Amino acid sequence: MGHEGDTFKRMSRRCARPGCGQPADTTLSFAYDQRQVWLDDLWADDSPANHDLCARHADRTQPPRGWELRDRRTGVAGAAASSAAAHVQLVDDGLRYAS
Repeated sequence: MGHEGDTFKRMSRRCARPGCGQPADTTLSFAYDQRQVWLDDLWADDSPANHDLCARHADRTQPPRGWELRDRRTGVAGAAASSAAAHVQLVDDGLRYAS
């Protein structure tokens, strides 16, 4: 019975982007000390430290300059490649900024 409630709770959560309102399927979290942003499948726990996003807004997430994006969602085509590409772009941006 507890799992059914978790499923309903996850299904009823909405994207945190203002004006969106689409069902959330991704949890966005941060590690400030490591300068990392994570995208995960929607967590069962609704923590105020994290943000729920719909697939469209999760796919469009850009980390702050100098941060690394790690897309750990299951079933996302190219998640590892997009994470690596984002990291390379951030490193490249950092090198241009330092020059």
